[in-house]
Amino acid sequence: MNPDLLSLLRCPRCRGPLTVVGDPPEALCCTSGDEGRYPIVAGIPRLTNDPYAGSFGRQWNRYDVMREDEDEATFEVKTGMPAVSLAGKLVLDAGCGGGRYSRLVGSHGAMVVGVDLSSAVEKARALCAGLPNVLIAQADLLDLAIADESFDAAFSIGVMHHTPDPRRAFAQVARKVKRGGRLAVWLYRRNTPPQEWINSGLRAVSTRMSARLLEPICAATGVLGSIPVVNRTLNKLVNFSAHPDWTLRVCDNFDWYAPRYQSHHTLHELLSWFDEEGFGDLVELTPAKHGPAYDWAYRHDLIIGSGVNVAGTKR
Repeated sequence: MNPDLLSLLRCPRCRGPLTVVGDPPEALCCTSGDEGRYPIVAGIPRLTNDPYAGSFGRQWNRYDVMREDEDEATFEVKTGMPAVSLAGKLVLDAGCGGGRYSRLVGSHGAMVVGVDLSSAVEKARALCAGLPNVLIAQADLLDLAIADESFDAAFSIGVMHHTPDPRRAFAQVARKVKRGGRLAVWLYRRNTPPQEWINSGLRAVSTRMSARLLEPICAATGVLGSIPVVNRTLNKLVNFSAHPDWTLRVCDNFDWYAPRYQSHHTLHELLSWFDEEGFGDLVELTPAKHGPAYDWAYRHDLIIGSGVNVAGTKR
């Protein structure tokens, strides 16, 4: 395990530094005397447990969603940073899930700390196993036990809106970026009132289903995503993925309907968060997909599952 990256982790209780115990490492212990001890299991420091994100552990461990070329393009669109431009920099992946973006950035030579609350860290660790410059840790974005003002860049793609308090999660991640560092965040967009009402009603049911029952439903809606016209019209009313890859469609559908928490946001709201946390040079990042009809629907908040996406530099 990379000692330089381990040194960035902090005691969740007192924010004091941690020392490594054992060879090979078996735990991290607080050096400030509060007797905090945090196990390292399967090469993953465990700074928290998983109180509400269990569906993501199942999702990322069950579905293989890494697609190298697509991940590279998606990362640049949603962060405004080509992965290759981060070589040699210290980067925080805030909500790494199965680790595809930690792996991508690490493979281009960045030093990466990827954190996630769920057991998806198991998949992320396996995916990044050949990269000693990548550390995966189980940690909570709402109480992020990592050294402040340490990272040259940080990103959070589709994660904060699945926490009980997205604004707090944003502030916690923002604090980890050093002055002059870059932060990019992607959140679900707030749609029109009728769409929000329908979504809330469906999720009131789906979030109470067992995964064993919900997954076949997500697979069935995956079929709808392959039907021309239907996959560009009906999914503006009832959300389902129209991704060309079957596995990713089912995973996207499960990602929408399973999580306990899901909040939607406006561009103005996200821009205000950046400003309040001391970021300037703000840029709205727009989707890669374009066209007259799509652009019109995007501007009018009609595309369910689309995002508000901003990047900025810490003043």
